[in-house]
Amino acid sequence: MPIPATWSPRLLSVMRIVVALVFFSHGISKFFGLPPFPMPMTPLLIAAGVLEVVGGGLLIVGLFTRPVAFVLSGMSAVAYFMAHAPQGPFPIANGGEAAVLYCFVFLYLSAAGGGAWSVDAGRARV
Repeated sequence: MPIPATWSPRLLSVMRIVVALVFFSHGISKFFGLPPFPMPMTPLLIAAGVLEVVGGGLLIVGLFTRPVAFVLSGMSAVAYFMAHAPQGPFPIANGGEAAVLYCFVFLYLSAAGGGAWSVDAGRARV
């Protein structure tokens, strides 16, 4: 039995929250070492960490979902092409699967919005 289409806005919110929590954890790892981040921090990684913490936090609650997701989609694309693509053309072989998935999930969120359970949806009702 398929999930009714009326659940789409709620499941969009669930996807946004879960993806944002995992993305947020990348920034927490960079700044607080939970879990330990395996590379020395450079200015580029600090900028990425700020985007991960701030952008991930905003997406968790669903505030400014479309513009934040668009920026994070671009950041993920840059991360893929700078860190992974030089190691080979296939994401499965160069370790870039997460960057590619984040890029396209965030691109989708920039078009679809935050879903029913978001601050954006609550602000639209007022």
